[in-house]
Amino acid sequence: MARHRICFVSRVRPDRLAEYRRRHDPVWPEMLEALRDAGWEDYHLHLSADGLLVGHFVGESYEAAQAAMAATVVNARWQAEMAEFFVDPGNPDEGFELLPEVFHLQGQLAAAGLPTSPEQAGRTAG
Repeated sequence: MARHRICFVSRVRPDRLAEYRRRHDPVWPEMLEALRDAGWEDYHLHLSADGLLVGHFVGESYEAAQAAMAATVVNARWQAEMAEFFVDPGNPDEGFELLPEVFHLQGQLAAAGLPTSPEQAGRTAG
């Protein structure tokens, strides 16, 4: 089954950036386990100095992963704690703006019948 790659943006309040970073270092172990068990195979958050938050999700189904997280007690606690950090009011994990993918290197290499890694191409990166 093809993996879903989802990118999204949101906005963290500029006066709360340091505390937002602190709350994610580290994330509660039970939240990490819930994300993993819900299908969040690869998940990244990046935060700019002005509060732009960019997230990237990879998994079988973003919708199924979101629904699985919504059913957990730990997610409800986490979202309640995170709500104060975001510019837009409401549940933080529902306020993301999803961005459509416009380029995926491995996908285009494969579609062109080209090797998707230097090793497959018989050479090393460098």
